[in-house]
Amino acid sequence: MRGLTVATGPNGPRRSKIFILFSITFACGFLSNVVSNANPLPYEAIFNFGDSISDTGNAASQHPAMPSNSPYGSTYFKHPSGRMSNGRLIIDFIAEAYGLPVLPPYLSITKGQDIKKGVNFAYAGSTALDQNVFKQKSMNVEAAAYSLSTQLDWFKKFKPTICKSKEECDSYFKNSLFLVGEIGGNDINAIIPHKNITKLRELAPLIVEAISNTTIQLIEEGAVELVVPGNFPIGCNSAVLAIVNSDKECDYDQFGCLIAYNGFIEYYNEQLKNAIETLRQKNLHVKITYFDYYGATRRLFQAPQQYGFSSGKIQTFKACCGKGEPYGFSAQIYCGSSAATVCSDPSKYINWDGPHFTEATYRLIAKGVVEGPFANPSLKSPPFKIA
Repeated sequence: MRGLTVATGPNGPRRSKIFILFSITFACGFLSNVVSNANPLPYEAIFNFGDSISDTGNAASQHPAMPSNSPYGSTYFKHPSGRMSNGRLIIDFIAEAYGLPVLPPYLSITKGQDIKKGVNFAYAGSTALDQNVFKQKSMNVEAAAYSLSTQLDWFKKFKPTICKSKEECDSYFKNSLFLVGEIGGNDINAIIPHKNITKLRELAPLIVEAISNTTIQLIEEGAVELVVPGNFPIGCNSAVLAIVNSDKECDYDQFGCLIAYNGFIEYYNEQLKNAIETLRQKNLHVKITYFDYYGATRRLFQAPQQYGFSSGKIQTFKACCGKGEPYGFSAQIYCGSSAATVCSDPSKYINWDGPHFTEATYRLIAKGVVEGPFANPSLKSPPFKIA
């Protein structure tokens, strides 16, 4: 080796090599510790509760697998991934931004799997309200069996596998992020076919109470940093636009969204924010962040070209995958069925299949809540930008 003096004598070269190897190993280990101590990840783990907006495979694990040629997951994963989109979801982008792996679905956890960095309890189709609430209203919502209270029960059963004592759990959860939602969208969807805004408003306080109660219980379990997202502008949603199908121009705003349905969501989100503020005042040791999914999403419909989406009052709202006029959505011809079509470039579409968004939309929403102005208060600074 050029410029290196090798020791002479019995075993001299060997001892020298061992010393050099030890020195390099020690130096690398020391520098690694310095870097990791100087720049630890803001969150050690993420725990998520919700519905299809953030389910990474729980519902899929309970149902027959989608065919390999299904368009779900086609853009990023190249195969169905248990997500109701063509690619990643908001929760995937959040995990990436904080240097954590994508969250494994709770119902698919296997023995020996690394679960210390978080788990996803969200279930596609689930509701904030329990099944008995819908039964009392003579409504059959099957996925309410996987409501927020069920997901909370899963978490409580799971908890002893990651921490044994209260002290250990408190220390672990102190550096963990808990997301309670988005959830409540399916409770709302159960009413939408009836086109009854009054019934929606009657349901709002019940949904807010269910979310608040779950948040309280998570705080009691040791959570100290939580996120509670609001709901999306459903008046701009392809499925809602197709179901309501109003022929009155006065029912739509200048961008093409249904005024009454967005008005309801604004009302609902205000109720949720008020409940969050009450929780903050009663739990001063806890940080609760509100994600403004409404604002982060509505801006895309108001200026689609600015964000790289196709524009035009119909084109902006058209689903990429499905079939039906004028919004590309029909309850009879769902995305993935033989009669459905898939757009050539999902990145140009805000909506994926009617109820859900494309990966391109979820990326912009995630960027808006992690890096931008749509989180109050903001989360810890992410070590990575959302590309």
